[in-house]
Amino acid sequence: MSFNLLFSTFANNILPIILFSGAGFLVGKFITVDSRTLGRVVFYLFSPLLIFDLLLKSELDYQQAITTIAYTVTVIATLGILAFLFGKLLRLERRMLLAVIITVAFGNTGNYGLPLISFAFGEQALAYASIYFVTTTILLNTVGVLIASLGHMDLKSALLGLFKVPLIYAVALALLLNGASIILPAPLVRTIDLAAGGSIPLMLVLLGLELTRLEWSHSLRAISLGAFLRLIAGPIIGIILTRAYHMDGVARSGNIVQASMPAAVATTVLASEYNLEPSLVTAIVFISTVISPLTLTPLLVYLGR
Repeated sequence: MSFNLLFSTFANNILPIILFSGAGFLVGKFITVDSRTLGRVVFYLFSPLLIFDLLLKSELDYQQAITTIAYTVTVIATLGILAFLFGKLLRLERRMLLAVIITVAFGNTGNYGLPLISFAFGEQALAYASIYFVTTTILLNTVGVLIASLGHMDLKSALLGLFKVPLIYAVALALLLNGASIILPAPLVRTIDLAAGGSIPLMLVLLGLELTRLEWSHSLRAISLGAFLRLIAGPIIGIILTRAYHMDGVARSGNIVQASMPAAVATTVLASEYNLEPSLVTAIVFISTVISPLTLTPLLVYLGR
């Protein structure tokens, strides 16, 4: 694996993401921007339309979609269990342990994973990555909330909260239209294309804005554990499980990269909302995001062979 190959892979696939999100970071540092409002616009409008557009144009069949969903659930569960076991081994206090579990289990598969996979492997891989992203979002808004709430929210409330997640409706509608072979009118298609085209740039700006809000934690053991499992264990487990699920080609590449993403920025929202060591969660998100090019670059080279 030559230096030139590593550098070109980094420059072509990861550097554009760093530059765009870096611009968002600088804007957030020098200009007062309400990142939460922008995040809600992305969450409720642009992300659903991007996923809808990708699935509508995708040639994935139901079996491929179900396999990707099963793979995603297995990756998240495996990483969560590993975080629990290592956290117990390090004798982390309960709240710290739960914070590490959330950040390790849920990667930044949206505003980092989707652009990276789009650059590296194209739209077909992006279709698989979108299924991974949607599944992660659903689990984060149910299982993640249950973990973060520490019993303050019951399962029924969390499940009812799913009906407030617009991605669910975007996926269901896309599957319905594909199944019935319904073709949308041209003006509607162009509107959706326009929104989908702007989704990834907005996600990258939002990533940079969110990083300006991060705080630091003094728990070096917990930070190191979270970053290590997210960036090192994630790719290893991702590669192993693609073999177990008999994935190949762009399905394999897209899913492995999603499994290898740094900790999700959205976990900081949960941590703040439920007072679950927010400084620790934000530190893990920041560290894993900053050093992720060191692990993702060789991974992209490996997958591109």
